[in-house]
Parts: sequence; C-alpha cells; structure tokens
Amino acid sequence: MRLNTMRLFLRCFRLCPRRGRLRLPTGLRDLWSYSRLVLRSLYFNTLTNTDVVMDSLFEPVFWIVDHLTRWFGMVFVCLVVVLTSSILIIAYFCLLPMVLDTYPIAWIVWHICYGHWNLVMIVFHYYKATKTSPGHPPQVKSDIPAVSVCKKCIIPKPARTHHCSICNRCILKMDHHCPWLNNCVGHFNHRYFFSFCLFMTLGCMYCSISGRHLFLDAYRAIQSYHKTPPPPFTFKDRMFHKSVIYMWVLTSTVALALGGLTLWHAILISRGETSIERHINNKEIRRLHKNGKAFKNPFNYGRLTNWKVFFGVEKRSHWLTRVLLPSSHPPYGDGLTWELSLHRKDPIEV
Repeated sequence: MRLNTMRLFLRCFRLCPRRGRLRLPTGLRDLWSYSRLVLRSLYFNTLTNTDVVMDSLFEPVFWIVDHLTRWFGMVFVCLVVVLTSSILIIAYFCLLPMVLDTYPIAWIVWHICYGHWNLVMIVFHYYKATKTSPGHPPQVKSDIPAVSVCKKCIIPKPARTHHCSICNRCILKMDHHCPWLNNCVGHFNHRYFFSFCLFMTLGCMYCSISGRHLFLDAYRAIQSYHKTPPPPFTFKDRMFHKSVIYMWVLTSTVALALGGLTLWHAILISRGETSIERHINNKEIRRLHKNGKAFKNPFNYGRLTNWKVFFGVEKRSHWLTRVLLPSSHPPYGDGLTWELSLHRKDPIEV
C-alpha cells in the first residue's frame, strides 16, 4: 500500500510542473538549441583538441577583427599616403633648399639621385601591391590538381592556397592580408609587397641617418625656447625645427618596425615559405618528429633559387632590370601548379 501511494505521489509531482510550464518564444528556443549545438560541437569526436576549442571560443573576436579590417582598409591606405606625403613635403620645402645651399656638388648629386630613385621604387611597388590581384583559384570545374576543398568557398584548393576571411575568397599562395595595402598578399603581388617594404625601409633609414645631425640641432634649439632671454628664432625657424624632429622620429620608428618585418619575410623567402606555411610547417615538423621522421618543404629549392623564383630572375641582367628598377613582369608560374619542384631543381639561368 505504501509503495503504491509513493508511486502515485511521484507521478503527480512529475505531471504538475508540465501543466503549469510556460513555453519560451520561438526565437529564444532556437537560440537555446543553437547554443547547445555549438557547445556539443566542441567535443563531437576524438579529433577535437585545444586549438579547435580556442578557435570556437574566439570566433566572435575573429569576426569583429575581420570586419573592422575590411571597413578600415581604405583608412590605412590613406594614412600611408598622408604620412609619406608629409615626409616628402618636409624634404622638398625644408631640407632640399638647405642641401643646395650648403652641401658640395658631389653630395648634392648623390642625395638627389638616390632619394628620387628610392622614392620611385616606393611609389611604384606600393601602387602595384594595392592594385594587383593576389590571384584566385578558378570558380568552375577544371583539371587542376587540388589538395583539399575550401569549406567556405566550396571549391577545390590548389597547393599553397588558403581562404582569406577578410576578402572572403581563396588566395593563391597566400601570405597574409595586409591592412596597409587593403589587399591580400598572394602569388601575383607578393614581390610588390616585399619590394615596397624593402625600399620603404631603405628610404626611412636614409632619412634617419642623413638627418641625425639636423635632429640633434633642432632638439637643442627647441630646448632653448624657454630660456631667458628667449633665442631670436622666427616662426619659420620654429616650424623648421619641429618638422625636422617629426621627420626623424617618424622615419626612425618606421625603419625599426618595418625593417624587422622585412627581415622576417626575407628569411621566409630564403626558406621557400609564406607566413601561413611557416606556421603549418612548424606543426608538421613537431608531428613528424614525434614519429621519428623528418619534414622536408617541397617548395624549398635552395636559398639562391628561391630568391630567383621570387623575383623572376632568369638571367644576370634581371637583377638590375627586375629588382633594382621598376618592373611589372609576372611571377614564376600561375600559382595553381608548382612544377618547379617536380621536374628540375634549378631551371633558371645564372
């Protein structure tokens, strides 16, 4: 008797909340179901690791960063143009008249020739890096060999191709998305990007080294502004001092920051890698090392050959015409196949 009474009580206890339960709105129920699905997706199989969990948790952060970078791309480009133009204005209107009045003729020729050559290389490569498409795999069915299928574009991905979440497209031999270019760095504009970084670094080093004495003189002059009696500096003199300090600080800072980035990319080029491939190859090296195996990069043809392939150097004169002078020649290959590693080690003449 007691057992039957207890069963009846428990049955009523289970049924009573159901009768008085409030049904959530459809939108909230869908959100709850989606949240449960996302939570369960973190441990849906044995392949889940900390990388998958962290990527899932930081997905909203990645989404915000991608959209902000896409929206502010033109702002970064305008900032590069404005800062570079400000240095040119100071150089032409403040420093060049002083150079023409005080320097010997040999130094005047050197500064004018080198400065304008460096300027032409910076402007040319920056324009080409921003306007040249990095390259995309074909959107239609083709016989090009692919190594995987993009989960976002749902198209085959050739070797060295990766999806850019900012451009929302797959990029051939993708290195990274550069906000200062408002463009991806890929197969067809990688050379322009590196050359821009190289010549911008050289230009900033040139301004910093050649203007160090002017900077020290201007800094001492500004420190003397508050002395009694005040020095007899005119408004033009004060603007000259501040402009020199602004130019030296900006160019020195950019030379250090961009110089480090250029050096890093030079190391990657010497190894036949991109920034993304460096990360992937490091993981492969660790994985194979645990199994007692060694990793070999199939796109590394040797340091010198890597540089020749990167710059498109096919003969000795190309080091001048294609590296030290503006050149719009296309890169080696089409970015879809990499036959260089399959047929011959060094197909380029020295």
